[in-house]
Amino acid sequence: MTPFWNTLTDIFSRFDVRSGFDILIIAALIYSVLLLLRGTTAMSLLRGAVILLIIAVLAANVFNLRVLSYLLTNSLTAVLIGIPIIFQPEIRRGLERLGRTGARTFVRPTSTDQLIDTVVTSALQLAAARTGALVVLERETGLQDYIDTGHTVDAVPSVPLLTNIFFHNAPMHDGALIMRDGRIAAASCVLPLSETSAAAGHGTRHRAAVGLTERTDAVAVVVSEETGGISVAVDGRLFGGMDEHRLRAVITNALASRGRRGRRPAMDGSAPPPAEAAELAAPPRREHVR
Repeated sequence: MTPFWNTLTDIFSRFDVRSGFDILIIAALIYSVLLLLRGTTAMSLLRGAVILLIIAVLAANVFNLRVLSYLLTNSLTAVLIGIPIIFQPEIRRGLERLGRTGARTFVRPTSTDQLIDTVVTSALQLAAARTGALVVLERETGLQDYIDTGHTVDAVPSVPLLTNIFFHNAPMHDGALIMRDGRIAAASCVLPLSETSAAAGHGTRHRAAVGLTERTDAVAVVVSEETGGISVAVDGRLFGGMDEHRLRAVITNALASRGRRGRRPAMDGSAPPPAEAAELAAPPRREHVR
């Protein structure tokens, strides 16, 4: 321990105000990069890469792996050059988003209760009219990559606006509507389709809802154009037969459990019994999406 403490003492003896200022600048730069990547799938990729790098460094030092140590030491420069190239689209979108911030930063976001009321009421009206719809609520995982596939809306959600967006033959009725921070971020967005058994026998909207929730922690509300039924996709699972009470309970529990991915929201505010869960997970009739 003596050499370690001697090294530590030597480091602190050379630490001055300029060194502290230097550290703050580097920390600010790293924080800015993380802010630029926030809201994209690249953030998950970056976390995975950092975890893998930490494991590799620990393994190389603990087990004295010379080849791995050599590769880590000599590939650092290439990694530093490659990161901006690999994440170039995310960095560009982040800079554009930063430049568009402006007065929007001071706009008060829609409250969660008001947002839930708008989504539930819109879903019920669309279901009554047999109008297909797919509404996605962003939670912790950023959906910027999917938002970029649609048309930017950036508006306060309301029942007339949502029902008009999904009205038959409306310009943006195809695809998904994505909400972020209590606002409608974009409409007519393209989502990945699920190929798992959870989406078997369902139409395109349901497969897209399940596909997105398999990859992210978002909540997707689907209205069937054929049957008028309302379903909710959470964590790669699809729950059908939603009425107003159950739909409100699912969305409320999902938004209340942000950051706790893997915990399935209850249908009524508490864990449903196995028989009810099986009934909810039963696939409805196939929807033919126009």
